[in-house]
Amino acid sequence: MDSTSPPPTPFMWRFMLLIARLVVLPLCRLRVSGSVPAELRGRPLILAANHVSPFDPIVMTAACHKAGIAPRIMATGGLFDAPIAGAAMRKAGHIRVDRNSTRVADALPAATQALRDGNMVLLYPEGRIGLDPWMWPERGKTGVARMAAAAGAPVLPVAQWGAHAVLPYTTPEHLLRSLLHAMRRRPVVHVRFGDAPVDLSGVTGTPGAQAMQATRLIMDGIHDTLATLRPTEMQTPHHVDTTRRTDPSRIRPRRPTDAAAEQPNAAKADAE
Repeated sequence: MDSTSPPPTPFMWRFMLLIARLVVLPLCRLRVSGSVPAELRGRPLILAANHVSPFDPIVMTAACHKAGIAPRIMATGGLFDAPIAGAAMRKAGHIRVDRNSTRVADALPAATQALRDGNMVLLYPEGRIGLDPWMWPERGKTGVARMAAAAGAPVLPVAQWGAHAVLPYTTPEHLLRSLLHAMRRRPVVHVRFGDAPVDLSGVTGTPGAQAMQATRLIMDGIHDTLATLRPTEMQTPHHVDTTRRTDPSRIRPRRPTDAAAEQPNAAKADAE
């Protein structure tokens, strides 16, 4: 199929995009910045986003509606098994990811084919809600880089911030209490589309080495986009999700420029 003529968006997905805008309205104040450049629309494109809360997929769906795009989403298999949500996800054309199972490898060719058919695909390269102590993107999985190479698709970084103030890490525990608290406060939740695709032209070596290099560059792109959303929260976030555990095993190595940017804010926090 001609990459300039993507398949039509399923009705169910158009409906879900609209519903997401209505769902987020009473729970938070959604702020969307940046955009998907015109030259990247209507062609294969990977949107790679950070993951901070169970509320992220709804926020991203609402942000996509606001941005005028309708990417296919790579989502955990559990959603597809739910009685109502599962049928909706299948009819919307989303892509199932069966983590921690022998079928997890099926997601990569399915997503690659969706890209070759001319679709945008949205995914979370971390593969889970990130558990970095300071809520920065952790090390990503190489699947996004392999998809980009296989389909010849550019990767646009997307950052989101604030959804953890709506639904905490342990949701659905105390779901009603979290929703009522969010409705009272209506925290600001940001989504920012990156300024340009990640430059992957310099990766070299074997396919495996290229995938690892490209993954690091993609995660750096997400980090840089996120940094514009939390300039006064370079270390401890203003809202701390006390239910969220941390896992230092997948902390992404900081670049010297990252560390330099974080030190002044750390000193300021200590002084306060």
